[in-house]
Formats: sequence, structure tokens, C-alpha cells
Amino acid sequence: MTTLPQQPSEGTERERPSRAIARAARALTEAGIEAPRAEAEQLAAYVLDVPRGRLALADGFTPAQLGRFEALVDRRLAREPLQHLTGSAGFRHLELAVGPGVFVPRPETELLAGWGVAQGRRRSAPQVVDLCSGSGAIALSVAQELPDARVMAVERSPAALKWLRRNAADRAAAGDTPIEVVVADVTDPQLLAELVGRVDVLLCNPPYVPRSVVVPPEVAGHDPDEAVFGGADGLDVIRPVVARAAELLRPGGVLGIEHDDTQGEAVPALLAADGRFERIEDHRDLVGRPRFATASRRADGHHPTSRPAWQTGSS
Repeated sequence: MTTLPQQPSEGTERERPSRAIARAARALTEAGIEAPRAEAEQLAAYVLDVPRGRLALADGFTPAQLGRFEALVDRRLAREPLQHLTGSAGFRHLELAVGPGVFVPRPETELLAGWGVAQGRRRSAPQVVDLCSGSGAIALSVAQELPDARVMAVERSPAALKWLRRNAADRAAAGDTPIEVVVADVTDPQLLAELVGRVDVLLCNPPYVPRSVVVPPEVAGHDPDEAVFGGADGLDVIRPVVARAAELLRPGGVLGIEHDDTQGEAVPALLAADGRFERIEDHRDLVGRPRFATASRRADGHHPTSRPAWQTGSS
């Protein structure tokens, strides 16, 4: 039974979207949802099959549509992710299919993807690798925005691979440059052995949340555990990725790794300690939190002596 207050039909078979959205927004507000009005509008637009910006011009909800809308709101009140309810997540210029078994891409990861695209534009037909690809958000954004790039997406989870392959097929059908999907564990010391010394841009959004951190219910109940937590300090996957990236990148190739906002010093320190990277920098997200670290592969494997090991930058 719906938790939303029921309203009389007042003699009509359709209800104005504005009234239903207002009721839903109030319920979502009381449940502590961060953007209640926006989410209510997105659910209404999904049910009515109209762009969110045209809700004011849409026909009212039929009784069946209203019931479906209220059922979706109830599920959101139970903290099921909005993206699971609509079946898609926006990421840069893409709409990606998502659902149970795959990590829902976050807006902050768009910054890492954008950095990777900018780096790729400096190279001709760059070889780009996306580790821990999940839904394919980073890899598919690069392939769309850099049509001459050769993009490889690496994922090990069978559940996530289903969504990755679906999104890759959808984007190829839409005319984007096809990507190559590789089934592999990014902590494997022999990962992508055929690409050693040949990668221009390597990007990774790994599991990085320390195990002791309490995450929101949308994450705890729905995002895959292996895509969220990175061991006691959150660095269990990042450490081997740093080491393998140094092998895979060509001299001058670049690495970008997203990290927890508590790891703005730890991840650059790992890159500096490896000894094969230079121009190490940490970048902040749109609200000023440390979000991803970048570095360039040195040609000689020694630390530079004329500059600090790493510096804090901006997004």
C-alpha cells in the first residue's frame, strides 16, 4: 500500500503532474532525500515518458500512471536508488543502463573522465584503458568524445559485465567508437601483458571506501560491496593499480585514479613512493573535496629532484 496521502479525483480521470509531484516531494523531504523535488520530477517524467523540462505541458497522470508513480516513490522512500527505479544514470553526455549488480556512476567521477578526455586530445589515436569499468561510464565517455581513441574497459564482476556489455553495445549502435571489454582482475600483476609500455591514458575508479566507513543506505543496500570498499584503509586495490599502471604506461603516459576524500595525501604518496611517476597532483571535486590523483609516467624510473613529490591541485 502506498505511503503517499491519497487525493480525491475531483471528477477527472487524470491528475495534474504538479499536484502528484508536490505530494511526492513532501514525502521524500520527510524521508531525508537530498534533492526531493528534483527526484519527484524525474520519476514523474519517467512515468509520463516526457523530458523533465516539459512536465508542465504534459497530460495528467491516468489512474494507472499515478499508481505506478506512487509505487516508484514508495520504493525511493525505502532508499532504493533513483537510478535503479528509472533504469538509467546520466554521465557526461551519456545515459547508461544501470541496475542491481553494478555500481551507479557518480557525478564526481565525471571530473576524472573529463581529465582523461583532455589528456587523450593531446595524443593521436591514444590507447586508453579504464580499470574497474563497472557500467562503462568512463570508457564509453572517452570513446564518444575521442572517436580516434582505442579504448579498453576492464571489469571482473559477472553482474557488472552484463551492464557494461549492454552499454557498450548500445553506444556502438548509436554510432560511437566501439570499445573492447576485457574480463580481468585489475590486481593481477600480469594484467594486460600485451599492452606493457603502450598505454597513453589509464583511468581507474576503484573500490576505495575504508571498510569502517558507514555508507548511505542507497550504497549499503544496492551498490555491490566489491565496487565500494577497498579494505581497511581503502587502498587495497589502488596499491596494485599504481604498480601495474607504471608497467602499462608508455613514457609520458598519464594515470588518473579516483579516491576517497580522506585519501588526498595517501594516494599521491603511493605514486611518489613508486618512483616511476612525475607531475603528481591531487584534484578536488566541485565542493572542494580531494577526489582524484593524476601522474605522468617517467622515462627513467627515478624521482625528480627539482620539484616536490606531489602537489595539491584543482578539478
